[in-house]
Amino acid sequence: MRIRRARPGAAPPASGAPLLCRWDLDKTYLRSEFDSLRSLLRTAFERAEDKVEVPGVAELIRALKAAAERHGRKALVYFVSASPPQIGAAVRKKLALDGVPYDGIVFKDQLAHLRRGKLRNLREHVGFKLAELLRGRLAAPPGAAELLFGDDWELDSLIYSLYADVLAARLAPARLEPLLRRIRVDPGLADEILALAGRAAGGERVARIFINLERRSPPATFRLFGPRVVPTFNYFQTAAVLGAEGYLGAEDVARVGRVLLEGAGYTARGLENSLGDLVRRGFLEPAAAGALGTRLRATGVLPPADGPRARWRRVLGALGRLRRRRRMRAGRAAAGEAPPLDYDAILARLRPAAAAASGRERRGGT
Repeated sequence: MRIRRARPGAAPPASGAPLLCRWDLDKTYLRSEFDSLRSLLRTAFERAEDKVEVPGVAELIRALKAAAERHGRKALVYFVSASPPQIGAAVRKKLALDGVPYDGIVFKDQLAHLRRGKLRNLREHVGFKLAELLRGRLAAPPGAAELLFGDDWELDSLIYSLYADVLAARLAPARLEPLLRRIRVDPGLADEILALAGRAAGGERVARIFINLERRSPPATFRLFGPRVVPTFNYFQTAAVLGAEGYLGAEDVARVGRVLLEGAGYTARGLENSLGDLVRRGFLEPAAAGALGTRLRATGVLPPADGPRARWRRVLGALGRLRRRRRMRAGRAAAGEAPPLDYDAILARLRPAAAAASGRERRGGT
């Protein structure tokens, strides 16, 4: 069963066309620590058995692969990590232990920056990730749509949005170059990014950007990034949006929800609240949430239908009406298009947070 799509966006790829799923590794798949030299070294020597994944993420990746196969296409999963390549063996073993199929993984050579004395580059991940994303795009099958998964630690919402707008030819190299300077990307890497950007531009490719709120950042923080960016508090919410947009079936969403019920301390009522939160924030239409909720109740992932169900429907209806009023006041981009982003405003808002993080690093905090 396909749940009706939640809102306009790039449609799921047609049968036979590949789907690219790009994942940040740290804080998105693994709960890695790299905020200081001490934590970076500790991560480098951590065993696979000691690494902890974010609840539901492994099941979600397996579900994306399986759902794509059911529709006669491939889902290609790639990881981009800001951790050093020295942890590669442990990470690959961890992925094998979790039974996660993937098609490639790239690491940032953090220890090389240490040897060269470029300590600032330990935390500057925008240039590294943007370059790797563009290289990956140029090596990808033509016409492949993309889903991007990140977190609220490493400016992934900014990195992924820059990347998406470069691909869609909304951000020309001449406009990208001053942004890279403001972010203080290494000049040599910035030149490489600009060259890659000129070759990679060519159409609307990024359908959705999901941000795992590992730091529990307020979702309103991401409004400047537009509706393409979906901040989620857990992977059940991520799966629900993907189900509404046709990338997953209801049974796939149920499997992700079951992982949270069985191993992450969630209750069925808590998952129901997570579904309602997506409606309140405008990432699920009430009708889509209701249809998905019916299937999930049948599997036991949501509470059984009883008296409160009528209240749930009233709440969904009220939230939907509120969202529609807000949407009419604010206006929307045309279907299938992302609105232009104000990167000057985005960088101005990000600057205080980046300065605070830099101060923590200088103090050696973890």
